[in-house]
Amino acid sequence: MGLFSFIKEAGEKLFGGKEAQAATTAAPTQDELNAKAGKAIETYIASQNLGVGNVQVAFTGPEGKVTVKGEAPTQAAKEKVTLCCGNVASVTSVDNQMTVTNPEPEAQYHDVVRGDTLSAIAKKFYGDANKYPKIFEANQPMLTHPDKIYPGQKLRIPAL
Repeated sequence: MGLFSFIKEAGEKLFGGKEAQAATTAAPTQDELNAKAGKAIETYIASQNLGVGNVQVAFTGPEGKVTVKGEAPTQAAKEKVTLCCGNVASVTSVDNQMTVTNPEPEAQYHDVVRGDTLSAIAKKFYGDANKYPKIFEANQPMLTHPDKIYPGQKLRIPAL
């Protein structure tokens, strides 16, 4: 599957922010921050109910790299885990080393740019704008509505 690149500033805000600013005790070490970020991403993956098991996430802060291990029941679940990790602010790359119980062909990916819609993306990949529900379903539960995509987000485009 390889290493996937993502846009660092785009995505879910899972760590940092107010909590980091509110800390008044001694500054945490980079290892502590990395471990906390990895746990936050693991929690986010678990909240998506993808059916994956034994998920372990390692985050390397300065590089913004996530390495994820575990077991996925399908290729689609494995790819959704990649998106869960990568569509998080501060993550620039994901190395998904999960094993798949039922291997399938890999999906294509699309980086959302300003002005993109799921219909336009469906037209580009499938030749038919009305096939946008296929892309929406392939990216659930990370997508909650077909109109709620944002620039910098990476979407999974399954084969028809």
